[in-house]
Amino acid sequence: MKRVMCTAMSLCLLLGVGAAQTKTTTKKSAAKSAPAAAAKAAPAASSHVKAYGPDDMKWTAAPNALPAGAQIAVLEGDPMKAGAYTMRLKMPNNYRIPPHYHSKTEHVTVISGNIRVGMGDTFDEKSMNGFGAGSFAAIEPGAHHYAMVRNDNILKGKGTILQLHGEGPWEIHYVNASDDPRNKK
Repeated sequence: MKRVMCTAMSLCLLLGVGAAQTKTTTKKSAAKSAPAAAAKAAPAASSHVKAYGPDDMKWTAAPNALPAGAQIAVLEGDPMKAGAYTMRLKMPNNYRIPPHYHSKTEHVTVISGNIRVGMGDTFDEKSMNGFGAGSFAAIEPGAHHYAMVRNDNILKGKGTILQLHGEGPWEIHYVNASDDPRNKK
């Protein structure tokens, strides 16, 4: 009797595992094919979804609070108003942002290229650290920092694209008023 019960329980267990694996495989197969279909359907199917391919982003001149030459693409929200925002910042090679700070945490992801960042009140190239594509930083409010794009080696002078997100309004305060492009006329 014990042998029959053990055999029956083992059979049930094996059938249960087999069924679970079939469901998992089916879900994985569906998941592999679903993103492509969902990505294509999302813009037409729902006004609640914002999805952009690299060629869909609309680049405009960056706000005058940044040195000339940069461009932005706003992906979500309005960075200049209260609320969540996501934007990308495209900067040419050798672009510099003098020492500054922000009123709110700035979340930065390097999408492409490299950016060099230093901390403090004086721009010092020797003390800067480089961050390549895929790097992330969360810079706390009030932290004085500066940045520059330097893509001379592998990227041969190409620009850099960062993604910034956080709670607006996005603000930049320069440590030295003379560095603020809004003060130059």
